[in-house]
Amino acid sequence: MTEMDIHALPRFPLATLPTPLDELPRLSQTLGVRVLMKRDDLTGLALGGNKARKLEFLVADALQKKADVLVTGGGVQSNHIRTTAAAARKAGLDVVGVFFSSPSGGEINGNLLLDEILGARLVYANANINDTERAIQAVCDELRAAGRKPYLIPVGGSTKLGCLAYMLAFQELQEQLRAQKIQPDAMVITTGSCGTHAGILAGVKFFHADIPVHGVTVSRPVEECRARITRLVKETAQFVEHALPLDDADIIVHGEYVGEAYAKITPAARSAIFQLAQLEGIFLDPVYTGKTMAGLIDLVQRRVLKQNATVVFWHTGGIPGLFAFPDDVLGK
Repeated sequence: MTEMDIHALPRFPLATLPTPLDELPRLSQTLGVRVLMKRDDLTGLALGGNKARKLEFLVADALQKKADVLVTGGGVQSNHIRTTAAAARKAGLDVVGVFFSSPSGGEINGNLLLDEILGARLVYANANINDTERAIQAVCDELRAAGRKPYLIPVGGSTKLGCLAYMLAFQELQEQLRAQKIQPDAMVITTGSCGTHAGILAGVKFFHADIPVHGVTVSRPVEECRARITRLVKETAQFVEHALPLDDADIIVHGEYVGEAYAKITPAARSAIFQLAQLEGIFLDPVYTGKTMAGLIDLVQRRVLKQNATVVFWHTGGIPGLFAFPDDVLGK
């Protein structure tokens, strides 16, 4: 069997690529390691973020299947719902965002404000976070019964197509590293719905790199992350018809930086947000990348990441979260 040409799959152009690979010299000097940042906060679509890459393939698939409405889900401040809504509008489709929570009655700001401006239909499922997929499916069933053609996108776009997007993103990074003659010792990424982590890990295997991928979970227990990453890499391997063998040691997930709960800022994340802004003029968010940068800093301090190592931090976006949680960010 001839393996799939992963560069030939249909894509609906959404992201501004390649995203930059930036040096962070002042943070590097402070930490004693060389830190570079892959700027997927600058993918362009609807204030950027990692979901734009995944949605290029997911929207193309939806259009091929003659869908007329995208349906996905997440938290009330979901970056994924915001970006999916923008992608749907760019493709001439309707969109439904399913929130696992109930309406808070609070101020409409951050991603939720952008969802409203984009005209997404917003459904509050009042469910447990783990029941979100079931709630998304129920909305799809309702739409079919009404004669619509929904296309279901799981939380975070974490599917084999989403993983494929990050295999190609890793190839993009690899080309930038080669051009600059840089050999990183590690990558650090946010692990949420696990599709980005799984896709990068699949890319490492597919393109025969030898770079440890350190995930910092911001929502799920470590063992759940490991199981999801294993499943997603396996499904992606079957899809691209190429072996992507994983050892247990390949799946590195750090669970000690979540804090109280998902979307609850930690003191270390707050410190990381201010530190990066004041050293490098770059914003992190309180839900995802702030916690991940706090993880990187701690991993350096504990010598898990060795002094003088070269580390790539993958900035996955989420900046609207700063405007949704100003008191949390400021520590009020």
